[in-house]
Amino acid sequence: MNLAELVIISISLAMDAFAVSLCKSLATKHVTIQKTLTISLLFGFFQFLMPVIGYFLGANFLLFIQQYDHWVAFILLAVIGFNMIKESRDCENGDDNYALVALLPLAIATSIDALAIGISFALLQVNIWLASLLIGIITTLICIIGVTLGKILGTRFQSFAQAFGGATLMLLGLKILLEHTHIL
Repeated sequence: MNLAELVIISISLAMDAFAVSLCKSLATKHVTIQKTLTISLLFGFFQFLMPVIGYFLGANFLLFIQQYDHWVAFILLAVIGFNMIKESRDCENGDDNYALVALLPLAIATSIDALAIGISFALLQVNIWLASLLIGIITTLICIIGVTLGKILGTRFQSFAQAFGGATLMLLGLKILLEHTHIL
C-alpha cells in the first residue's frame, strides 16, 4: 500500500471524528484552544491506537468486530446526540463538558472502523506504525478544522447549534448502522 492510499484511508477514517468535533464545538459556548486540542488530540490518539490494536488482534477478530461495531457506534452516538438535543433547551449553558469521561465514548465510537482497518492492514502486511501514525495525525488536523468551523458557525447560530449537533450525531450513528446492515 503506497502513501497516497494511506492518506486517502486516513482522511476517510477521520470524517466521523470531523463530524463529531464539529458538532461538539457547535454546542460549546466558549471554544478555547485547550478544548480544541483536547478533543482533536483524543480523537487522533484513538484513531492511531485502534488500527494498532486491530493489527495485533489479527484476522480472527475481524468477524467478531464487524458483527457489532455498527451497533456500538450507533448506540453511543444516538445516546450522546439525544442528550445534546435534550440539553439544547438550555442554550445559555451550552455543552462545555470536555472532560475525558464525556469525550471518551465519542472517541471510541468514531474509531471503531479504524480497528477493523488495522485488522485488514495485518492481512495486507502494511507497516502498521507508519499507517497508524498517519491516521492519527490526519485525524487530529481534521478535528482541529472541525472544531474551528463549529466555533465560527456556533457563534452565529447559537440558538439551535446544540440541537443541530445532537441530531447530526444521531444521524451519523444511524448512517453507520444502516451501512453495516446493508440497508444503505
